[in-house]
Amino acid sequence: MELNGIKVIAFDADDTLWVNEPYYRKAEEEFCDLLKDYMPKETCNRILFDIEMKNLEVYGYGIKPFALSLIEAAITISDHKIPISVVTTLIERAKKMLHHPIELLDGIEETLKELSKKYRLVMATKGDLLDQERKLIKSGLEDYFHHIEIVSDKTPDHYRKLIKQLDIHPDEFLMIGNSMKSDILPVLDVGAYAFHIPYHTTWAHEIVNEDTQHDRYIELKEASELLDYL
Repeated sequence: MELNGIKVIAFDADDTLWVNEPYYRKAEEEFCDLLKDYMPKETCNRILFDIEMKNLEVYGYGIKPFALSLIEAAITISDHKIPISVVTTLIERAKKMLHHPIELLDGIEETLKELSKKYRLVMATKGDLLDQERKLIKSGLEDYFHHIEIVSDKTPDHYRKLIKQLDIHPDEFLMIGNSMKSDILPVLDVGAYAFHIPYHTTWAHEIVNEDTQHDRYIELKEASELLDYL
């Protein structure tokens, strides 16, 4: 793959720069444990996921929308009988998630440090603006990035606008991320390059069950492997 023309490298944030998804999975387990007297865990998880999907268009992504979905799911599962103490517990657990320490993924800071010497680096992620800005500052990675882009979703149009804003052509743009749905497929669709670094935990909404074959796509095991290509 010829990458000599790359000028900008964009990185997803959650589960690409730092750990994120495992905290949601733990919160879901704790939620269904709280609701175990009303419904079996498997059914609880399914109802919660359905409510999250329904609310995405209204609330978007992030911990605060997740908390609202937890509360709505608790009301639904309990048929409006959930004690206020459980709602309070859900709110407190969401606040705990918001203040959780940032855990960088292995090799990411060293990789950013090397790449920033040669390329413009961008953090391109979706989610809640305040929460993502907070995590970036706490991560200590902010100074490596030339530009920060936090959007409500990641579609081909979002990437086209970003590439135009950066004043480059699609073939000068490389996206790095853990989600095929958000970080890889829409980037390939606009004619740019995309490197996939899978994470061991993936939200069901982001899973794409298809084999991707593309001359501008590579799958890596960890961030440090980027230095073998760039």
